[in-house]
Amino acid sequence: MHPASWFGRVVTTGALCLAIAQCQAAPAPVQRFAGDGEGAFKTGVYRDLFAEQGHAPAATNAKIARAYQQLFHGDALAERVYFEAGANANGPLAYITDWANNDARTEGMSYGMMIAVQLGHKREFDALWNWSNTYMLITDPKNPNVGYFAWSMNTDGTPRSTGPAPDGEEYYAMALLFAAHRWGNGQGIYNYQAEAERILRGMRHHPVMTGMPPFRIHPEDEPFTPVGKSFTSPNTTERLQAQTNLAIERRGAGQADPTPRPRPWGGPPKEQTAGPMVDEAHAMIRFVPDVGPGSTDASYHLPAFYELFARWGPAEDRAYWQRAADVSRDLFVRVTGPQTGLSPDRSNFDLTPVTGWDGQIVQFSYDSWRTASNWSVDYSWWHKDARERVLSDRIQSFLVRQGISTFADRYTLDGKPQSTRHSTGMVAATTVAGLAAHRGAAEQAFVEELWRTPVPVGDQRYFDGMLYLMSMLHCSGQFRIWMPQP
Repeated sequence: MHPASWFGRVVTTGALCLAIAQCQAAPAPVQRFAGDGEGAFKTGVYRDLFAEQGHAPAATNAKIARAYQQLFHGDALAERVYFEAGANANGPLAYITDWANNDARTEGMSYGMMIAVQLGHKREFDALWNWSNTYMLITDPKNPNVGYFAWSMNTDGTPRSTGPAPDGEEYYAMALLFAAHRWGNGQGIYNYQAEAERILRGMRHHPVMTGMPPFRIHPEDEPFTPVGKSFTSPNTTERLQAQTNLAIERRGAGQADPTPRPRPWGGPPKEQTAGPMVDEAHAMIRFVPDVGPGSTDASYHLPAFYELFARWGPAEDRAYWQRAADVSRDLFVRVTGPQTGLSPDRSNFDLTPVTGWDGQIVQFSYDSWRTASNWSVDYSWWHKDARERVLSDRIQSFLVRQGISTFADRYTLDGKPQSTRHSTGMVAATTVAGLAAHRGAAEQAFVEELWRTPVPVGDQRYFDGMLYLMSMLHCSGQFRIWMPQP
């Protein structure tokens, strides 16, 4: 029995559905637009920010093609993050690796699938989805996260974590719906519509389950026992990283990776409980699918996608996703710095700040790079909340004042730099804010900065590279809503 079929029955018979309550603290009045809005979903028109500034579409297409070729099929040592890993009964297998840490993450796997469906690369899409189902899908019924995807795995398919991260599930579902519409549905795991609906049902209706670790990904696995509270990748040089990835690619599926790896997170075992990925009362995505107070991550909020889930996802959940889209738009306004437009990595469900292990308020950091892109794509596709334009103007203006080629990649919400690194991924994601920002000097400065920024290479090319390529697609009008076939 395919694990997806097993979990579908679990959800049907054991789901714990909580009553929807009203959101706390009503937001300020907002200009809204009726129905499908006036954005790209209705009009089919996508802005090309590069063309608006005089760059020829042919030159833009060449940049995108070069970025895809480099990140997916370029030099193994210095350029690519996509590696093939043989095949199984479902076909080719491949993963996207976080080069610096030598793991595969649902974040990167789902980003890779989204890039592949947008650019029409079905083989790569299917290979990434096959690897995700083969290694990352949790099928052990004793694991409280059964039915979700483990967020971090070694590149040989053994675990670094036995729990999920909801942003991966969201992108998986959206990429699969687009694939269903672009290519049509196949059989088994390639019935894209059915797989997307399975993920979306699980996100909202996963039963609350409790277990005692150590847990497994699959029933036949050895128990996963983390050692220590942190880890350093054994691949301390790019050459060793490349040797590991190439060895897997050449050997084929089903054989052990000889590279030893320390295990990441640890501590004394304690009972763990998992449930839905959404907080029903607040209609917000959770940071992790725990139970109890919990928290949310602004960069996990994808109202542009939620609008499509409300149209194409499971019928019983469509009203929920519509509400979640509006809640996310309010969240963006309420958690960002009023002078900077910077968003925190995490917030409580009442949108008060979260404090970290050191007692300090969680500030703008790596996850946060994506948030401006999220609200700007929402504005581009739907035009339902005029406040998103204000936020885009605010963050782009603030960062231009900091120095368009030098601004830091971490800040306090009121604008104090917390690093000295300038990151391509942050440049790219903030350039997407131009889809909502008013035309002007700050918006144009970002477009030109991204235009002259090379495709990331080297140790940090995973996150920077994925955001770079997706942002190039957004800014050129080539990251599109794939509609159902007539």
